[in-house]
Amino acid sequence: MKFHTLIFSLFLTACSHLPPAIENAPLYDLSYQQATENIANYKNAPVRWGGVIVEVENEQNASLIQALFYPLNGYGKPLTDEDSPGRFVFKTEKFLDPAIYAKNSLITVAGNLAGNIDRVIGKKNLSLPLINATTIYLWPPQVDDYQGQFGFGFGYSPYGYGAYPYYWRPYYRSFGPYPWW
Repeated sequence: MKFHTLIFSLFLTACSHLPPAIENAPLYDLSYQQATENIANYKNAPVRWGGVIVEVENEQNASLIQALFYPLNGYGKPLTDEDSPGRFVFKTEKFLDPAIYAKNSLITVAGNLAGNIDRVIGKKNLSLPLINATTIYLWPPQVDDYQGQFGFGFGYSPYGYGAYPYYWRPYYRSFGPYPWW
């Protein structure tokens, strides 16, 4: 029995593809509200934050990404159906291509809180939390390719019972969910 449990646990850990800094929250998980209220007390504190990319700025020696903050689920993925309390900026020495790190992409960042950075949004000057990023994870885009199929080998055709073009309306009676008229 112990052997089976060991094999099963090894199988489950092999399925994990996230970096450990993204998948596992820091020991003390600093919230966005705590950081914005008194950032001087939390300077160099480890954070794991995520959100939606708003803007990418590339400088000569660094890249700055501004993101709209969202709370994270247990695996570190931003929950965009929750309310966002604000924005944050993270900095890395790597070049981050704006075509890859595109606007409205989901991202999770682990690093240390470095302080504030001033940004102009519209005509308003804001002081946003700045993170020195050590790990960046860009979530793959969610593809919704549902085309009406469900079950095991059974399909649903919007053209009625059978398949296109044999039961094409209005020449043949449809046995699908559509009324006959």
